[in-house]
Amino acid sequence: MNDAAPAPTPAPRRARVRAPELVGKGGWLNTGGKELSLAALRGRIAILDFWTFCCINCLHVLDELRELEEKHRDTVVVIGVHSPKFVHEAEHAAVVDAVERYEVHHPVLDDPELATWRQYAVRAWPTLVVIDPEGYIVAQHAGEGHAHAIERLVGELEAEHAAKGTLRRGDGPYVPPEPVAGDLRFPGKALVLPSGNLLVSDSTRHRLVELAPDGETVVRRVGSGERGFGPDAFSEPQGLALLPDGKVVVADTVNHALRTYDPATGAVETVAGTGRQWWQGSPTAGPALEVDLSSPWDVAWWQDRVWIAMAGVHQLWTWDPAAGTVAVAAGTTSEGLLDGPAAEAWLAQPSGLAAAGDRLWVADSENSALRYVERAEDGGYVLRTAVGTGLFDFGHRDGDAAQALLQHPLGVTALPDGSVAVCDTYNHALRRFDPATGQVTTLATDLREPSGAVLAGEDIVVVESARHRLTRLRLPEEAVRVEAVAHRTQRAATEVAPGTLRLDVVFQAPGGQKLDTRYGPSTRLLVSSTPPELLLSGEGAGTDLFRELALNPEVAEGVLHVSAMAASCDDDPANEYPACHVHQQDWGVPLKVAEGGAARLPLVLAGMDDGAEAGA
Repeated sequence: MNDAAPAPTPAPRRARVRAPELVGKGGWLNTGGKELSLAALRGRIAILDFWTFCCINCLHVLDELRELEEKHRDTVVVIGVHSPKFVHEAEHAAVVDAVERYEVHHPVLDDPELATWRQYAVRAWPTLVVIDPEGYIVAQHAGEGHAHAIERLVGELEAEHAAKGTLRRGDGPYVPPEPVAGDLRFPGKALVLPSGNLLVSDSTRHRLVELAPDGETVVRRVGSGERGFGPDAFSEPQGLALLPDGKVVVADTVNHALRTYDPATGAVETVAGTGRQWWQGSPTAGPALEVDLSSPWDVAWWQDRVWIAMAGVHQLWTWDPAAGTVAVAAGTTSEGLLDGPAAEAWLAQPSGLAAAGDRLWVADSENSALRYVERAEDGGYVLRTAVGTGLFDFGHRDGDAAQALLQHPLGVTALPDGSVAVCDTYNHALRRFDPATGQVTTLATDLREPSGAVLAGEDIVVVESARHRLTRLRLPEEAVRVEAVAHRTQRAATEVAPGTLRLDVVFQAPGGQKLDTRYGPSTRLLVSSTPPELLLSGEGAGTDLFRELALNPEVAEGVLHVSAMAASCDDDPANEYPACHVHQQDWGVPLKVAEGGAARLPLVLAGMDDGAEAGA
C-alpha cells in the first residue's frame, strides 16, 4: 500500500481559539513604562513574535517584519515576547540591550520564565502568532519566510473587521527610548590596520569607525550611520579582515553581503552577495555577486581566500577574490554539533573566525563550542571540536576541554603561543584554550558581552559590545580562577510514549497560494536525533511532512532534530510566472520517553494544528 502524504488542506476560514493573556516576570519594554494586556489591544491585529536574541533566525524575522509594521502601523501591533534560551538572555538588562542593539521598534514582553511561551504551546524560535481584533488566535507560523502570508492575512482581517465594526485604527502603544550619545553603540568586531589604528564595526549605527591606537580617539567614520546598501551605507556590519592588498573585507551582516573598504581612499565596494537572503534551493557556489548569502557574521583570510562564518545557514563559505567566486566550504545547513568531513559536518550559527597556521578556529555560538577546520589526509577539509558538546549544554567551567563549558561565544583570537582566546560572550569573560595541554582557563572576567578581540603588541584589545567600548588588557601569565557553573537550556522536555511516535509538520498554504509542484515535490523533511541511538528508524530525508518514528526503548531521553521546508506559489492559472515563497524552520525538540506520553508530535510550520489547544 502506498502511504502517500495527503495534500495539505486549507485551514478553516477562521479558527476560534481564545488567546491566553501575556505574562512575563521581566515586564514591558518600549511602552513608556506602561503594562499591556490583550484587552488593551482589542480592536487591533496583534502579531506575537516569540524570539530570543541569540537566535539568527529570530533576527531575520525582525527584519522581515519591519515593512509590515510600517505599512499597517495604524491597525497592527507587533509584540515581541522575549523567551530566553541561555541563562544570560534571562537577565533583564541584557534584554534591554538587545532591544536597542537590533532596533526593535515595537513593545517587548520580557518573559524570562517562559510563562507565555508555555501558554501558547510554542516549540521553536522564532514563532509568530496572529491574534484578531476580537482576541482570537487565527494563525501560527514557525521559522522564517512568512511575512508575505501574514501580510495577506492582515489585509483580510482588516477588511473583515472593518465591516463588522470591530477594527480600531490609531497610534500603537510603542514608545521609543531616549537616544544615547557615544562614539560606539554595540560594536561587533575590531581590526588593527597597518597604520596601527583600530577599525571597529559599529554595528547598531551601521558604520565603521577608525580609532587611534588608544582605542578611544575617533579618526574617521565610514558610512552614513543609517541602515542601507549603498556606497556609503551598511546594515549591522560585523566581521573585519585585512586582505593582502591592504583593503579590509567587511561582513555586512543584515545586507547579506561582503563589502571591501579601502583605508587609503575610503572607497566601499560590494564584492559578494546580492543583498538578498539565501534560501534552501538557491545556488551554493558561483560568481560572487550573483549568489545570495545569509547573515555573514565574521571573515578571516586563510588558505589564500576569505572564509566566511555564514551564521544564517550554519555553514562556512569561502570567497576567492582572484576567481571572483563564492562556495560552501563546511556544513549542511543542519543546526547542531557534528564533526567529520567538512561537507557533512554540522554547525550552529558560527560567529567568530581566527586563522592560525594550519587551523581555522571557529566560535560556534549556538553550540557554545570552540571548533576548528584543518586539512584532511585526502586533501579536503575536516571540522573538529575542541570545546563543547552541543546545542543544550553551556556554562562557565574551566579545566580539561572534554568537560569545559562556554556560553554562546562570538569571537576567537589566535595568540602568539599557539593557544586561542575565546570571547565567551554570555559569560562576560575572555577564556583561553591551549591545544598543547587540552586545558581551558579564564583570562578575564567582568567584560560585558565581549564579541571580538584583536592583538595589539603585548596586549589584547577586547570589544566590549554591551559597554560600547574597546578594553585593552595585558595578557596575563596566569589564568583567573572562577567558580564552575553548568547549565542546560530550560525548555522542558516533551514526554512521548515508548514505541512509535507520529511526527506531523503542520503546513497550510497561505490564502491564495498552493504548494508548488511544477518541478516535483515542494516539501522536504529531514529528521535526526542526539544521541543517534534515540531512533531505531525514521531518520533521514524525505518529501512527506509526516514521519513514523520508532523510538529505542533503551534510550530514555534525547533531542529530536527536525528540519522542514515547503514552497508555495500564487494560485492563479492566468499568471504564467506566479510569485513563490519558501517557508522553512529547524526544530530541536528535547524528548523524554515515558509511559502515558504523547504518541503524536505536531510541529507547526504554518497554519493551525487541528489537535492544538492554546494554553496546553
